Amino acid sequence: MIDADLVRIWTMRALFVGLSFAVIFFHLLPLSHLPPRVAGPDLITLMVFAWALRRPEYVPVWLVALVALLADLVLQRPPGLWAALTVIVAETLKNGERRQRETNFLLEWLSVSFSIFAMGLVYQLIKLLLIIEPIGWVLALSAGLTSILAYPAVVALSRLLGVSRHGRGDGDRLGQGA
Repeated sequence: MIDADLVRIWTMRALFVGLSFAVIFFHLLPLSHLPPRVAGPDLITLMVFAWALRRPEYVPVWLVALVALLADLVLQRPPGLWAALTVIVAETLKNGERRQRETNFLLEWLSVSFSIFAMGLVYQLIKLLLIIEPIGWVLALSAGLTSILAYPAVVALSRLLGVSRHGRGDGDRLGQGA
C-alpha cells in the first residue's frame, strides 16, 4: 500500500518542478526587446528558500541542484555557479529550519535577505575572478532588492499551495517529533 505522506511529498516535488519550468518558460518569452533597467526577482531561488524553510522534504538537495542547473543552462548563466550557491544556501537554511520554526516571519525574511545579498556578492566576485563578463553592479543590486521585496509574495503563494510550516505536534522530515 502506498503511504499518503509519500504521495504528498512526491506530488509537491512535481509541483515544484512544474512551477520552476513555468518560471523559466515565462522568462524566455520575448516580451521586451530593450535591455532591462531593473532586474526582476529570481523566483526559483525564492521558491527554493521558502519551501526549504517550511517543508524541507519537498525540496531535496538533488532536486534543487537539478532545477537550478537547468535554469543556469537555459538562462545562459555560468553553468553551475548560481546553482551551487543556491544549493549551499538552501541546505544552510534547512539546517536552521528547526530553530526558525519558533521565529517570526520578519526574522526569516531578514535571514533570506542576507542570504540573497551574500549570494549576489559571491556570484559577482567569482565572475570577476574568472574573467567572465559580470552584469552591472546596479543590475545585480536591483535583482537582489526585487527578490527581497518579492519574497513575501512567494511565501504567500506557497502557503496557498499547501506549503506551510510544521506544527508543534507534527513530525519532521525524519518522522521525529519537533
